[in-house]
Amino acid sequence: MPDTNLSSRIHSIDISFEPADNDRLAELCGQFDDHLHQLEQRLGVEINSRGSDFRIIGAAAAVKRAGSILEGLYNETGTGSLSPEKIHLFLQEAGAGQASANEKAVSAAAKNDGMVIHTPGSSVSPRGINQKHYLQNIFRHDLNFGIGPAGTGKTYLAVACAVQALEQERVSRLVLVRPAVEAGERLGFLPGDLTQKVDPYLRPLYDALYEMLGLDRVAKLIERNVIEVAPLAFMRGRSLNDAFIILDEGQNTTVEQMKMFLTRIGFGSTAVVTGDITQIDLPRQTQSGLRQVIDVLSDQQGISFTFFTSQDVVRHPLVQRIINAYESYDLTANGKT
Repeated sequence: MPDTNLSSRIHSIDISFEPADNDRLAELCGQFDDHLHQLEQRLGVEINSRGSDFRIIGAAAAVKRAGSILEGLYNETGTGSLSPEKIHLFLQEAGAGQASANEKAVSAAAKNDGMVIHTPGSSVSPRGINQKHYLQNIFRHDLNFGIGPAGTGKTYLAVACAVQALEQERVSRLVLVRPAVEAGERLGFLPGDLTQKVDPYLRPLYDALYEMLGLDRVAKLIERNVIEVAPLAFMRGRSLNDAFIILDEGQNTTVEQMKMFLTRIGFGSTAVVTGDITQIDLPRQTQSGLRQVIDVLSDQQGISFTFFTSQDVVRHPLVQRIINAYESYDLTANGKT
């Protein structure tokens, strides 16, 4: 028997962009309508277009959300080109995932409240509520922890804050640190001098610096020791004053290494520790310093913790689904044991 209520559950809206601008409309749709297909897949709607006229079909809430996002993306075409990555980030900011209504409102506020980190190479804005809180915490506290899965912007935002602090002369140097731990592989003997041996472990930090300051300027600042990129083992016995210090991949520090690093912080310094406690590469019987520090310092004043989830991922949408799938698998496996 046919579902007589089907028409009551399917809604549609019509949107027209006038005056018609063929270049902007082509940018909005993408080659072979790829951008529209991306929106359909993420929002669970059908989008039909003819010239400057668009019809969106689907569940009422999804249709309303898709209409708002389509109009927002059309406005974006007036200031630059669209790409799958840019559309994904726009969807994240618009709360197209499963965030609550309150989180969506705060996310929109984060986009529009003028919080922007300015660096010579780019301007960086928070994408979503957790990134906004993360930046606010870094501005307000001397010691900050950003904990969560890959792709949530933990390291990138920390480097942006560090570069801005250096440019504004709030600190005199940047110290970027990572533990040199192999991610489940045996790399063997690495040829070259000490810098060449540790460079592979520090590449993500270099990449962010190059984007924000440029290759030549980074090289000059490293030569003058204004920027220091070093393995964690080099921190022992030092006291770092008037510096912005970032410890990346903090989940791969031992308890002793984490304590050692945290006691290096000197006067006038800001420290940020980032990591993902679900991707620990330490030997099986070794406790992660990042996992322990959550219990040790969570109640201490002047210290902030920001916890990211898969909903904060700003990489390819598949990354978010992969993280969710692993979390579900781990929960099921633990339930069986």
